Order: sequence, then structure tokens, then C-alpha cells
Amino acid sequence: MTDANHFVEFLRRYRSDPVLFVKEVFGVTPDPWQGEMMEAVASGTRKISVKSGHGVGKSSASSWMMLWYLLTRYPVKVVVTAPTSAQLYDALFAECRRWVNEMPEQLKALLVVKSDRIELAAAPAEAFISCRVSRVETPEALQGIHSDNVLLVADEASGVPEAVFIASSGSMSGKSATTLLLGNPTRGSGYFFDTHNKLKGDWWTRTVDCEESPRVSKEYVEEMRKRFGEDSNDWLVRVKGEFPVSDDDTVIPWHLVNGAMDRKIPDREDGEAVWGLDVSRYGDDKSALCKRVGRVVTEVQTWQKLDLMQLCGVVKAEYDALPPSRQPRSIIIDSVALGSGVLDRLQELNLPAIGCNVSESPSAGSTYANLRAELWHGKLRAFLEARDCRLPRNDELMAELVAPRYSYTSNGKLKIESKSDLKRRGHKSPDMADAIVLSLAYENTVMMHGSAASNRWKKPIRRNLRGLKVA
Repeated sequence: MTDANHFVEFLRRYRSDPVLFVKEVFGVTPDPWQGEMMEAVASGTRKISVKSGHGVGKSSASSWMMLWYLLTRYPVKVVVTAPTSAQLYDALFAECRRWVNEMPEQLKALLVVKSDRIELAAAPAEAFISCRVSRVETPEALQGIHSDNVLLVADEASGVPEAVFIASSGSMSGKSATTLLLGNPTRGSGYFFDTHNKLKGDWWTRTVDCEESPRVSKEYVEEMRKRFGEDSNDWLVRVKGEFPVSDDDTVIPWHLVNGAMDRKIPDREDGEAVWGLDVSRYGDDKSALCKRVGRVVTEVQTWQKLDLMQLCGVVKAEYDALPPSRQPRSIIIDSVALGSGVLDRLQELNLPAIGCNVSESPSAGSTYANLRAELWHGKLRAFLEARDCRLPRNDELMAELVAPRYSYTSNGKLKIESKSDLKRRGHKSPDMADAIVLSLAYENTVMMHGSAASNRWKKPIRRNLRGLKVA
């Protein structure tokens, strides 16, 4: 039998059966979840996301998958990425090279192994596995991959920048293209998180628990239990393969937002209404209007690409559509830049508009860097932690609320990530979330002069955060 006939027989036997490939080529039997994942790829499933605890065999399974895919398809391009070179080259790609060495000599001879690439010797430009580190400044790691067969693999997907996943969409345009995400679920936000939550309907997903894995020793599990406790994020991430209740540097924990969106609190028409308005003009950002009645955020509306006068007209129409008893006592607007023009016009229209400059200093003696940090961390988080409020169920709002991170200045003041920093990480501007924050600012403010009930005072308001509660 010729070499060509041997390879035809090889393809007939293994092209649709990666589990059999692993058993007969490598001499090992995949764990049930590993086999299910490989069979999902073989069946043409385009989007696969697997989160797990430590040591369950992710690197082995993805290495088997990539080598099987490379050897059973042509032309074929496999691109693998990770957030750091150490993770990519010292962990995953090292594992892949190890399994090449475990192959029979006839198969090993078909491949050329390089420092960052494995190629089919007969067609190195048309059939290969390529390594590319994912970085914020170079989001094209998974971009521009075109072939009859494409497999994109992201290891430690929680740490891969959002922009990389956005850029990868074009590489998924072919009929036979699969994206495989794997990793420990270290962040309770981001694209990997979304594939197991709001995007779950579009993805084949699995969670691998260390306690159910034959590869993880009972001693490791017990050590983690004793060291961290079962109520810790470390236990959730390292052992159970679940996302953390909150990231250590996340301002608003995911579980607080999810609880507020699931909570059943009826609307109260007798509650005092306060609106928050975050102003945008053109571009990708949106103007957002939050309507809050007491402890219930009834809705958050958005508009895009309205000029400032059009936005004023929309807000005026929303205000006039309500009976006087349900109209807001205040509409709080971020008075920085564009917001100042909207503030002036709404006051001219006799609406109860009040300006709030979130870049100003916080209240006296505060531990925050500015008013924005005080409102996000000190007010919004407290509002949610009381667990007696309600937010509308909205996946985009959820993403905005849990995205911002905090850090500390050199003098120990807590500061919140800016909108520009969020965008650099691949997130959208948190316009709806900022509108909610502004709606909560009323109780934090008193007028610089005159009565707080005055609707015609033109200057921004000054904060007094201590001891004040949301109505």
C-alpha cells in the first residue's frame, strides 16, 4: 500500500472521530468532558467555551484538538493565543510540542516544529498551528485568519483583552471555523464571562469542577478548602471552575447587580422620582436617562447621535408626558463639557435640572480621589449592598455596571477607572451606569446658595455625602 493510500485510510478513520485519534495515536483515553469538547468541534460547532478549576487537563485537551485538526484537514490554519508569553509558550505550546513527540514516527515526520509554530512540512503556508500573544496594544492576534478550515484557540481566556475577540470576528466568516475558549474563570466580567452568561445561548459551554476530575488529587482540593474556605473567590475559581463573586479590583460586584435585577419589588407611584442624565453627542457613546422612583430604577433609556438641543427636546417630552405627581423632583446632569449646555437649556425650559460636576473634589475628609469615585464606590455600591433596590434586567447595563475597576493614588485615595481607560480595555463607555449614579447624587448634594428645591439655580451643586440616604 502506498503512502497516499495510508493517509487516505488515516483520514477515513480519524477525520470525524478525534476521541479515537487520541486513543490510538497518543495511547490515552480523554476524560468525558475532553471527549465531549472534541466531538463538538468535530460536529462543526462554531463557538465553544470551557471554564474550569486548576489541573483538569485543559492544555492536554486543547493540544490533542489542535494536532488532530491540523492532521485531518487541508488547507487548515490553527491560531492559538494567551494573554502572556509565559502562558502561551511555557504552558500550552510546550504541551503541544510534548504531544508531537508522543506521535508515531510516520506522523511526526509530517510536521516541522518551530519555536512559535508547527507546520505541515509539505505545505507550511497552508497548514499550520501558529502562536500569537494577545495584548491590548496589538489586538490583531486572532484577526485576518482565512482558510477553508480555521480553528482559533484562546487559553486563559479571562485575561485576553476584549479587543482581541472583537478583531477575531472576521476570521470566523468561513463555513468551517471554530473558536475555542478555555481558562480559569478569574474575572466576573468580560467576553469569556459573557459566553457563560448573557451570550450562553450562542455558545457550547462546559464547567469542569476539580472535585469531579480524575486528574486532580483529593489532597489539592482539601488544601484549597482549608486554605481559602468554600465561601472564597479562590475556591470558586481554583476548584469549582466558577466565576468569582467579584473581582478584587471591581467597583461593583456582579452578584449585587444580578440580585438587584432579579429582585421583585413593585413600582411605587407615591415614591419621589429623580432622574439622572449622562450626556453624549456623536460617536459610539450614548446619552442615557435613568428614571428612579425611590429604591426602584424603573428604566434607563438611551439615544445615540442626537445633538444637544435634540436631546433637550427628548427629555422635555419625557417630562411632559407624565402627570405632575409623577414628574421628577430633580434631573441631575453631569455638568462637565457637553452637559453644561443641556443643563442651561433644560433650566430655561423650567425643568428641575441640577448640575453635578463629578470631577470635583469629594466631601471633606473623604477617602476618594474625586466625586465620581465617591458616587460609584460610596453611593452606588451602598445602594446595591442594601439589597432592597431593583434594577431593570438589561445585559448591556449589567456589563457597564461591573466593568469599572478601582485603584489607589499615591496618597491612598480610591479612584475609579476613567471612561478612556475602560475603552482601552475594550469596554464601552458606561453611559447607562453613569446615569444611574447621577440619579443617586441628589441626596448627596445641597445648593451652593438658596434652597435645594430651587429649579432655577444655574450653578453646579456642592456635595454633602455624610448620613444621607436615598429616598
